[in-house]
Amino acid sequence: MAVRGRHLALWGLFMAGGLLLPLLVDTGIIGRGTLRTIIMANFLAIFAMSWDVLSGRTGYISFGHPFLIGIGAYTTAILTRRFDVAVEYSIPIAVLVTMIGGAVLFIPALRIRGSYFALVTLAFMELVYQLVQVIRPDLTGGTRGMSGIVTLTKGAVQGYYLSFTLMALLGFFLWLLMKTRLGTALSAIGMNEDSVAGSGLNTTRLKLVAFMLGAFAAGLGGAFYVHYLGSIAPRALFDINFVFTIIVAALIGGAATITGPIFGAFFLTFLLEYLRPVLPGAERYLIYGGIALLVYMYQPGGLHKILEVGLERLRKRANP
Repeated sequence: MAVRGRHLALWGLFMAGGLLLPLLVDTGIIGRGTLRTIIMANFLAIFAMSWDVLSGRTGYISFGHPFLIGIGAYTTAILTRRFDVAVEYSIPIAVLVTMIGGAVLFIPALRIRGSYFALVTLAFMELVYQLVQVIRPDLTGGTRGMSGIVTLTKGAVQGYYLSFTLMALLGFFLWLLMKTRLGTALSAIGMNEDSVAGSGLNTTRLKLVAFMLGAFAAGLGGAFYVHYLGSIAPRALFDINFVFTIIVAALIGGAATITGPIFGAFFLTFLLEYLRPVLPGAERYLIYGGIALLVYMYQPGGLHKILEVGLERLRKRANP
């Protein structure tokens, strides 16, 4: 699929607008609290995009995505906190370990389909959750996790620039990649894997490439995420609500689009934040789940499709 100049222009506007956004903090139009909410939305967008590369394209729904995020986060946290490795080395190592470790465990799972694949990935996440707590707690921090991890930024503005730049560049790279024949082949697997295999393509190899790309993005996001927070806790990282938030962000935004998960991540993050004063507990997840279900029932293509249809109607009105 060809990349249109209009699409590149929209990406350019998005990046330029994002880089200028902190100026609104200086003018008082938005507060630093809102900026911190946007930071969390940026990281959720990274995680949702990394899930979308494999699950959104191929239809292999993974319930164990925090497994990959956790490998990246824990690897760099242990290296910097326990062994005094510089961040510029620990983050690339963490991404590499995520891709290797994830491949060792997930490659066998890529040969199964449907609910079995989803259950296997969920089992992997639970396995890592238990192992982190009992194996070498002197390294992982056990059930309490770790604090005092070196941070890369100071203040909301620096944190925003870090998270937004990472999210935008990663999103643009994945979006361009999915516009190639690789993206077309992965989408075809999601529609009918047997037909793709019958055409002579190696579907296992294609799924492996998609998984490695997703693992790369998840490991990178997890590594930068822990160096933004300065701490890590297994209960928060491997929580089932975290899994569903990632999946719902991708689906409500528009699966298999890369840009859709970005929309979904911002929508869900701000929805949860605005529901917090009214429903401070887990009840708010029920509300956002219901809203996500309604949006998905109204338009399975998610917010991405709704926006696309709206822009198309505006163009037709402007040029009858």
